[in-house]
Amino acid sequence: MGELHLDVLVDRMKREFKVEANVGAPQVAYRETIRKPVEKYEYTHKKQTGGSGQFAKVIIALEPYTPTEEEVEEGGNPAYTFANEVTGGRVPKEYIPSVDAGIQDAMQYGTVAGYPLVNIKATLLDGQYHDVDSSEMAFKIAGSMALKEAVQKAKPVLLEPMMAVEVTTPEEYMGEVIGDINSRRGQVSSMEDRTGVKVVKSLVPLSEMFGYVGDLRSKTQGRANYSMIFDSYAEVPSSVAQEIIADRTGA
Repeated sequence: MGELHLDVLVDRMKREFKVEANVGAPQVAYRETIRKPVEKYEYTHKKQTGGSGQFAKVIIALEPYTPTEEEVEEGGNPAYTFANEVTGGRVPKEYIPSVDAGIQDAMQYGTVAGYPLVNIKATLLDGQYHDVDSSEMAFKIAGSMALKEAVQKAKPVLLEPMMAVEVTTPEEYMGEVIGDINSRRGQVSSMEDRTGVKVVKSLVPLSEMFGYVGDLRSKTQGRANYSMIFDSYAEVPSSVAQEIIADRTGA
């Protein structure tokens, strides 16, 4: 559903149902990932409050991960994979899923601006437990904290959704259309003829497409139209990322 559809629905709610909708600015689904592997990171969760305490030690490795087409088709969480390489029972089998669960919980909030982490492989290399003080919860906490701290050493970056945009326009407006795409940090991928009109295909950040329908009409006297679908995530340029982080964190 595009911006025009939303505007029409909001207007109908006001006119037909007398409902005053509180409409905010569209939100972009940013993500975070890592660019550098971390070969070994150790975290120990230890807490003593009288009686039995809490103890769990984990050693993990992180690396950037790109899911295969088969993994994407199978569903689940293709943006994350977990491997267990613990040997000798140093972490009992019943605690391994807790480490995995803790890592996945921590991935919901990245360290750059608090957006979900994607495209990460976490490997449990080793660990340690206590006969009395260890528990599933202790290992879940250890896994979560290990991920949070290790990510900071893995060159975390911000990702933004890129949209495949196709504009159909009369030839005389080609310059305006291409110039506008460039001003939106877009990259023109191809131009072709189609039954008396020109078709411009490009990749443009979703954050730059808000208000595009009105701008396109204005620049082409209403004679051009466009469509867009999600294509992929790409790293946000550092200068733009700083603005997003500041808006998100208030820093």
